[in-house]
Amino acid sequence: MVILTDEGASSSSSTHLWDYDVFLSFRGKDTRNNFTSHLYNALCDKGINTFMDDSLQKGEEISRELVKAIESSKILIVIFSKNFASSTWCLNELVKIFECRSNDQLVYPVFYKVCPSEIRKQDGEFGIALVEHEKKFKDDIEKVQRWRTTLTEAANLSGFPYNDTSTEFEFIQRVIKEISRTISNHEPLFVAKHPVGIDIQAKAIESLLDMESNDVCMVGICGLGGIGKTAISKDVYNRIAHHFEGSCFLENVRERSKINGDIIKLQKTLLSKIFRDRDLKVHNVFEGINLIKKRLRSKKVLLVLDDVEELKEIENLLGECDWFASRSRVIITTRDRHVLTTLGRDPRIYEVTKLSQCEALELFNRHAFQTSKYGEDYLELAEQITSYADGLPLALQIIGSDLCGKKIHEWKSALEKYKNIPHKNIQKILKISYDGLEDFEKEIFLDIACFFKGYEKDDVANILDSCKLYPDYGIGKLIDKCLITLGYNEALSMHDLVQQMGREIVQQKSEEQRSRIWRYEDAHKLLTGNMGSNKIRGIMLCSPKPTKIALEANVFKRMKNLKFLIGNVHIGEALEYLPDELRVLEWREFPLSLSSKCCLPRRLVVLKMSRSNIILENVVKQGFQYENLTMISLRSCEFITKLPDLCCPNLEKLDLGDCKNLIEVHESIGFLEKLKVWNLEGCSQLQILPSMLMLKSLKHFNLCFCGRLEKFPDIHPEMNCLSTLDSMTWFGVRIEVPSALSWVLDL
Repeated sequence: MVILTDEGASSSSSTHLWDYDVFLSFRGKDTRNNFTSHLYNALCDKGINTFMDDSLQKGEEISRELVKAIESSKILIVIFSKNFASSTWCLNELVKIFECRSNDQLVYPVFYKVCPSEIRKQDGEFGIALVEHEKKFKDDIEKVQRWRTTLTEAANLSGFPYNDTSTEFEFIQRVIKEISRTISNHEPLFVAKHPVGIDIQAKAIESLLDMESNDVCMVGICGLGGIGKTAISKDVYNRIAHHFEGSCFLENVRERSKINGDIIKLQKTLLSKIFRDRDLKVHNVFEGINLIKKRLRSKKVLLVLDDVEELKEIENLLGECDWFASRSRVIITTRDRHVLTTLGRDPRIYEVTKLSQCEALELFNRHAFQTSKYGEDYLELAEQITSYADGLPLALQIIGSDLCGKKIHEWKSALEKYKNIPHKNIQKILKISYDGLEDFEKEIFLDIACFFKGYEKDDVANILDSCKLYPDYGIGKLIDKCLITLGYNEALSMHDLVQQMGREIVQQKSEEQRSRIWRYEDAHKLLTGNMGSNKIRGIMLCSPKPTKIALEANVFKRMKNLKFLIGNVHIGEALEYLPDELRVLEWREFPLSLSSKCCLPRRLVVLKMSRSNIILENVVKQGFQYENLTMISLRSCEFITKLPDLCCPNLEKLDLGDCKNLIEVHESIGFLEKLKVWNLEGCSQLQILPSMLMLKSLKHFNLCFCGRLEKFPDIHPEMNCLSTLDSMTWFGVRIEVPSALSWVLDL
């Protein structure tokens, strides 16, 4: 991305800046001292910047100054009067005006006491004048033909015919009213005070709109709340609106649609903006739909629906998006990608990206200092704040404005506050997406925000599926809502401020009502004080530094509904009880000791206990199938010498890396039909694998540095998913592998 300075960002490169709103072309001797002067004065009185040539026109060719005035005027009004065609000056001016019409300028003919058909047929005074010109310019007859062609083209335009049914004053007022509407419709929209990083994304969207195509094109702009969708769509609107016969930017569709009766106001706004008819009456939504459907087919239009939440909002304004005339363009901004994919017409979708660190610093500085420069003593803090905002323009603007004019000690205090208590205005915008979720989707979102950011999607889906939360649908919905994204290896990712928003929702509840505990201080207080209750759903006891704490052996006895237990501290005493509802048991860095009295909970889905003193024979409950267990990771567990029958038929991942005392693997492991990943890297004492492997789903098998393994198991013919079999060498000693697997070896 590039950074726009205030000078370079005030208007897009493709947006015209006009010197005049209106240029008046007229036959001086007919109307200079009456109608044209009255019209000029009326336009000026309305604040409409109007050019009227005060000089007496001499010669045949129009002056360079006049050409420049024509080229720099948005609206070109041609006043046809009785003697208009007798002036070669007026005819040359008319030709120039119609040449400029291709430069997105608007031409309005005024037929002052002449009939459009007289000009079109070129009879009467117009016909006589043109015959005279043909005689005079018999050596340049092409010039006269250009005049004839342009006069016909002008007469075919919809303009303002003046007749005796109204007074001249009334007629001028009608012209003024239409010109005022046209100008207001083409006023550029305010994009942003400091539009940093907008230009390149606007250009990408403009490219998707494919302005050269004759088809109707629709582009959806989706992204997180506060990411800049509205600002970018306004910039695109300013760039291209002049290409269309009618245009309308409907802002805050979601919010306005929730107010009773405002959908009718939206329909009326759309109709009046595009068709310049503010007197249209819309009595109900269905009448509005019919009017829009009927009229959209008659014009090449640009329509932007900003901040759409539901398909119904689009249907009330666009129907099934098949009402548009050729070359029309539609832009829809939304936080919910699914709204776009359910449209009848397949839209092109652009997802807005967050600002780079460089852009973020630029935007923050402009709000915090009103300049791109700042004192060296503020540099480190400014970088920390932009890192906290993580490229979200909304946060950078709000925080920058809040800190503008504040002293450095106030900055330091504010930064610490933001880390613990998010700014209410940022929270308010981000929470809109959360509020639109169903209850089970909110549970999924909060679980990810509090515990599972960075976990692989399939692992989290298995965990939440066991909690009956329908994660395949729910996670997809969160992705559509731009609340989460998928990163490398389909790891669940989430903007830092969105995660903070989710955690703040939980934190707002009283201590007695909180279901999720992720702050170390809160978890430490809860567990060391033995204050648990049935309301606790998940606990994360992760200290930023090596820590040893003392807990009662039955500390989890009062937490019957505990589902997620994650930690990294050293607990001195072996635990004697784990709740039956536990789905995730994950302990990092330090061993978590389980006594022989403590069996693995039967609903467990994920077991990750590196460097623990676990003895599987003691904790696996005999005679029970662990149907939910899909992942076991017991890396560097020195007490494991034999891998027993795990009684987990649905196991997908088994990681025993660096279990240096593992010697034997039970035969049953060779028949786990759903096992996809099996890691035995660094099991230097491993000697015995199952005699037969019928692992139908196994994709990745790692036996690196298993130097004592003497025989590779037989391979069942149905084991054909294996794509990676890592090196099986140890100091030059190589294990023989069945030829059936030679194609996957990575030696």
